[in-house]
Amino acid sequence: MSHCFRLPRASARGNFVEKFCGKEDMEKKPLLGMTLGELQAVAARVNLPNYAARQIADWLYKKKVTSIDAMTNLAASKRTLLAESYEIGAVAPAHFQRSVDGTVKYLFPAGPGNFVESVFIPADGRATLCVSSQVGCKMNCLFCMTGKQGFTKNLSANEILNQIQSLPEHDELTNLVFMGMGEPLDNTDELFKVLEILTSAYGYAWSPKRITVSTIGAKGLKRFLDESDCHLAVSLHSPYPAERLSLMPVEKAFPLRGVLDLIRQYDFSHQRRVSFEYIVFKGLNDTEQHARTLANLLRGIPCRVNLIRFHAIPNVPLETSDLQKMEAFRDFLNAKGITCTIRASRGEDIFAACGMLSTRKKEEDAGKRFPQKEK
Repeated sequence: MSHCFRLPRASARGNFVEKFCGKEDMEKKPLLGMTLGELQAVAARVNLPNYAARQIADWLYKKKVTSIDAMTNLAASKRTLLAESYEIGAVAPAHFQRSVDGTVKYLFPAGPGNFVESVFIPADGRATLCVSSQVGCKMNCLFCMTGKQGFTKNLSANEILNQIQSLPEHDELTNLVFMGMGEPLDNTDELFKVLEILTSAYGYAWSPKRITVSTIGAKGLKRFLDESDCHLAVSLHSPYPAERLSLMPVEKAFPLRGVLDLIRQYDFSHQRRVSFEYIVFKGLNDTEQHARTLANLLRGIPCRVNLIRFHAIPNVPLETSDLQKMEAFRDFLNAKGITCTIRASRGEDIFAACGMLSTRKKEEDAGKRFPQKEK
């Protein structure tokens, strides 16, 4: 004989869950990472006036409180009610590595058994943070350690913003680049929440010109170009479709020429900028013919090309190009009227390539202490 267990009516379910599951065991939702619209919905649920959402946002994003109880312009009874279902949701980094050049790579928890990397890069009066948007990545670029992990999940707005707000050097930041683990435009909904919070008056009130979003040319590109004023960086790496496909499988789904055709429809001649990232591999994409073809490909787009040294990763038969070759490549593009620079390599004495530290952490035995490395 089968037995049917029926839940109590909706009005009684709260008490039922608390009695049988324990109120302390109910998972609380993080407030950090919520937009003003989402905070207004939260305020309504706890019978706070609509304007209280802005007060909560002010505590979260300007005062950066670490507990709901610190929101002292909310009634104590409302704070108690809010804390029953919500928490701030700020989580400190689990581990870090510090380079001799001042670069610091942080490892942030992102759910059970998952970690993502953020890299703090101080240089020349600027302080830039490289932020991750996914655990792992679907794109499987040959040269990327994160792609070797496979794809686990999209980060939530809370997990993305936490990398910024819980950074020990948060108050020093001048710029953000979404160039860490994952493809940002494969996680557009959560990315756009974060960009809204970063640039809105109720949030961090940053200028969009302080933020750059990097992409290999994913499906969310048009939405980004239409809805955001942040800078764009496109991972290019070869001007030849077949060669680019051998490095980046995304070339099959989103060919570079189609990406460039889309970019040409937008104005990058004023404050908003587009740049192209070009990792230079020895004997593969570092010839004058590559530079000439690239110059022709980018003709008519006001842009910058950043040449990047390759950080070697295990089991990948690629090497970084010689500095002399990179300088010749740079000089050729500059002579053709395309601004080109060689990006300074940072953090080479630590796990420099994106994804290496998180991969190392995943490979650690569950009970084994992961040492902090400070050099």
